[in-house]
Amino acid sequence: MKKQTIIVTGASSGIGKGIAKYFLDRGDNVVINSVTPASLESAYYEFGAGDNLAMYAGDISNKQTGQELVRIAIEKFGSVDVLVNNAGIFDSRPFLEVDEAYLDKFLTTNLKGTYFTTQAVVPQMLEQKGGVVINIGTPLVNHGLGGWPASAPVASKGAIHSLTIQLAAEFGKQNIRFNTVAPGVIRTPMHGNAVDQSAGVHLLNRVGEIDDVAEMVYTVAKSNFITGSIINVDGGKAAGHNLN
Repeated sequence: MKKQTIIVTGASSGIGKGIAKYFLDRGDNVVINSVTPASLESAYYEFGAGDNLAMYAGDISNKQTGQELVRIAIEKFGSVDVLVNNAGIFDSRPFLEVDEAYLDKFLTTNLKGTYFTTQAVVPQMLEQKGGVVINIGTPLVNHGLGGWPASAPVASKGAIHSLTIQLAAEFGKQNIRFNTVAPGVIRTPMHGNAVDQSAGVHLLNRVGEIDDVAEMVYTVAKSNFITGSIINVDGGKAAGHNLN
């Protein structure tokens, strides 16, 4: 396959780190980002700090961060072929306890971060006459869990799902593809040691692994004919639950 340049946000841990490694292991150039410089640098050296890797620490809700990621990618590798908007936050709070500051936290990081980072890469993709943007969403957008109130983050992710479809329509003729990969519960540091207790929310009655998500992101990135799609990588979570 053609060697590509990939930007991955939120790449210092969890799913984002796994996605970055998946592309690196298959020979692509990768620019990694995190809001936390120390953890980003740790991932950079863990990945080998090779010639096909670059990094930039910054808050994706700041438009300048996206612009810097694009500048670094072009300066070092000559293109921006894929953007993976992975950086995001998730939490649970009952609807009636959500105040403006709490809601803004998710709208700023999740929606605004995805929106403006995408806005930074699209001009370069237009110049290249092609590119792929892959957002990380959640099946909870269309499948609520009554026992786990999360209206604020789910609303922000729902906006990302809608943005995916609209941008796929706006830029389809320019050969820029937009898709969302929506993971179920994945074994990451965010979920801690009790992650397997969530097995039953998936029809497969087990939680997912980081490479399950990374494999799908890679597949979508290398495809030429997938756009405007919300792809659940969720062990059947969106379809139902395993009550056993």
